Amino acid sequence: MFLPKTRHRLRILSANSVAYLDLTGSGNETAAHLRANGRLTLMFCAFEGAPTILRLYGRGKVLARGSAAYRELLASAFDHEESLSARQMVVLEIDLVKTSCGYGVPLFDYIGERPTLKRWAEAKGESGLEEYQACEKCVQY
Repeated sequence: MFLPKTRHRLRILSANSVAYLDLTGSGNETAAHLRANGRLTLMFCAFEGAPTILRLYGRGKVLARGSAAYRELLASAFDHEESLSARQMVVLEIDLVKTSCGYGVPLFDYIGERPTLKRWAEAKGESGLEEYQACEKCVQY
């Protein structure tokens, strides 16, 4: 699974667990896969410097936005900061860590975040986002 996430939304919780703040998008495949079997792999690619890939394997869980567990983690790991488009948090309990060469990973220059998702979320507003996210949950996988 490819998760294009910025480092600003990923947190190391312990030696064996990480979490990231997941934003609303089209579909919710991560949650669907976690419901199916609980397995999750996070992959990190070096787009500059030495060609390296890091993979974190384990069992994941979704913390629904607004739940007590979500609010606790938002406070303790994210300093209460979330974007309007935040959908959920994904927590990974790591079983295995592997690296590989990354020789096929291209070099990229980071230019910046696209403003599109933020503008879309602002236009929808809190209630529009809740409606959109509720519709995503209705989709059967």
